[in-house]
Amino acid sequence: MEIVLLERVEKLGQMGDVVKVKDGFARNYLLPTKKALRATKENLARFEQDRAQLEAQNLERRSEAESVAGKAEGLTVVLLRQASDSAQLYGSVSSRDIAEAVTDAGVTIDRKQVQIDRSIKELGIHAIKVALHPEVNVTVNVNIARSEEEAELQADAKNGAVPVATEDSDEEAVAVEEFFEDAALAPSEQEDTEEAVEEPAADATAENAEETT
Repeated sequence: MEIVLLERVEKLGQMGDVVKVKDGFARNYLLPTKKALRATKENLARFEQDRAQLEAQNLERRSEAESVAGKAEGLTVVLLRQASDSAQLYGSVSSRDIAEAVTDAGVTIDRKQVQIDRSIKELGIHAIKVALHPEVNVTVNVNIARSEEEAELQADAKNGAVPVATEDSDEEAVAVEEFFEDAALAPSEQEDTEEAVEEPAADATAENAEETT
């Protein structure tokens, strides 16, 4: 099917471009969402008549999206979910879940703006593309964890932070220190023994000298 685009569509074209697409893609997506019109003579004439108004509306929406992008870019939201020891979720995280979490964080978006091919089914931090406007995209981080503590650990690992020492590691450090303290004492004990051996020898020499005198 040949269509005329009413706005920019990624990997397809800019506003006003006349392109050929598969019939199903046009009928199921482009035409219902008003991103395009059939490229008939009447529709092309209508588009040219409304073009200035469409471009003005698009510019206004893009400016609003760019304003929101400043708040949304790099935003991290935490979603708590149950999961197995192998990090597989008991369920999944959908575009609706992500949209609600981002909106709760102060940036209002719609689930249709969340660009994921399928639901997320693993723990971890996932970089998700959000289309605020056909010409304005941002990336938000979705931190999926079983608890707030696990979410913090995942965030620290992503940022390259040094892990905090645990009680086990503290005990191990103490054990190592005790080992080195004993090792350090060994040479001094040997020196004390040598001094103890030398002192009687010195006394014996003094006694021999007195007897000679």
